Amino acid sequence: MSSLYQKRRKRPEMNLVPLIDVLVMLIFFAFVTMQFKSAATLNITLPKVETAGKNEFKGTVTLGIDKDGVVSFNGKNVTDEQLIGLLEQVKNVDRDIPVLIKADETTQLKKLTFVMDACRKSGLNKFSLQSR
Repeated sequence: MSSLYQKRRKRPEMNLVPLIDVLVMLIFFAFVTMQFKSAATLNITLPKVETAGKNEFKGTVTLGIDKDGVVSFNGKNVTDEQLIGLLEQVKNVDRDIPVLIKADETTQLKKLTFVMDACRKSGLNKFSLQSR
């Protein structure tokens, strides 16, 4: 009769569903908060614009202006004369190629307007400024 009163010990089990849910949320949180440092390679601090929309750039021409006023064309430093020649070559290929201008927030306005005028003079009117 003692067997009737003997309680069976329940086998412990680990519920994996909440554990998996927590891990998925941690991974999702890590991806959402991750910062990508693409502009850091150019040593450019982009100005912050409160009213800017999403900068979805799908073109192939990127012009960078660092804090010292040095202009780069797709990551390669160029002089002002070389820039004008390169923009003319781009226009001859396709005048609808969008141009992204990444200027440091401390760049002189004179240098930025020169780059914008060079784009307009060469016929590339689809240019935009990147901000953070």
